[in-house]
Amino acid sequence: MPVPVLKQGSVLIASIQAALSDRDLVELRDDLADRVGRHRSRGVVIDVTALDVLDSFATRTIRSIAYTAKLRGAETVVVGIQPEVAFAMVQLGLSLDGIETALDLEEGMALLQAREAERVG
Repeated sequence: MPVPVLKQGSVLIASIQAALSDRDLVELRDDLADRVGRHRSRGVVIDVTALDVLDSFATRTIRSIAYTAKLRGAETVVVGIQPEVAFAMVQLGLSLDGIETALDLEEGMALLQAREAERVG
């Protein structure tokens, strides 16, 4: 199931609508790495609001997306982690160390805009 990726200004928004297979996650990682360079994006938002589970592979892949985007010049924010998902991740020892998170898309976009303003100004 392909993940829709929207471009809003210098930000790419990937909205994960349903649980993805490992293959879909890898395709998303590769697609975003390509698009960051092609669109000269400064930010990536990964919206996981619709997910009720983030397993270890999904968590590692999201970390990989964020680190890859950073190496390509873009900051990443993961938005919409549900409370139950956060509890489960903590219990399983899964983390998104070094990756910004926000409650929702609006807060994530504001965070990226603030980071861009710091970088430029």
